[in-house]
Amino acid sequence: MATPPPSSSLHPAKRRRENQKEHEDEDPKDSSATATIKTIESSPNGTEKDKKKKMSPVVVFAHGAGAPSSSDWMIRWKGLLAKELQAVEVVTFDYPYISGGKRGAPPKAEKLVDFHVEVVKKALAKYPGHPLVLAGKSMGSRVSCMVAGEEGVGASAVVCLGYPLKGMNGAVRDETLLQLTIPTMFVQGSKDGFCPLEKLEPVRKKMKSINELHVVEGGDHSFKIAKKHLQSTGSTQEDAEDHVVHAIAMFVSKYI
Repeated sequence: MATPPPSSSLHPAKRRRENQKEHEDEDPKDSSATATIKTIESSPNGTEKDKKKKMSPVVVFAHGAGAPSSSDWMIRWKGLLAKELQAVEVVTFDYPYISGGKRGAPPKAEKLVDFHVEVVKKALAKYPGHPLVLAGKSMGSRVSCMVAGEEGVGASAVVCLGYPLKGMNGAVRDETLLQLTIPTMFVQGSKDGFCPLEKLEPVRKKMKSINELHVVEGGDHSFKIAKKHLQSTGSTQEDAEDHVVHAIAMFVSKYI
């Protein structure tokens, strides 16, 4: 009579069920650990998203001496800045001398600072915690640089679109620039008579603040490029403006 096989091999199905049960008993611990790890790993992603949203800048954008915030140029550049900087808002406004359809002569830039500061403070109150970028066209850029030094403003950067370095008498007006302490970007047309590049360069070297320059080749005080120049380079006005706003976005991203 044949000897029966050992008991361990009599019920292989039962043994498989027992082994399976042992693994099942371990699974809750493993699942819990895995869930905890996943929770920890996913949390920074949400935080980073919230942080990125929080870091969207609010831009206060001042107009030039001769045209209000409703001008075609200001409306177009407001849209370009809003899109490229992913701004929470680009705030534009009119200085009192030009508001309500009035077209009085602009006062000295210093007399516009207090009004400009109030606009900035309202923007900061509306978007607490968001970095502030000051931007301006021509005279508005000069006033923006003055505002940057005012108490309680706390701007992260200032962007000057066609800075009017030369006064009406031809003198170089660099005092405000030399007092700046925040990162500053100049966007200048190579044919801008209000800011010859050969006069801006030594001023930039004397400035205490970090500063960069983007030149619009063939551009005038408003970055308008002559058709002949565009044809010779095979580019368009839109190409030049896209390069400008991209350069601004790269500059601003370093400091917010």
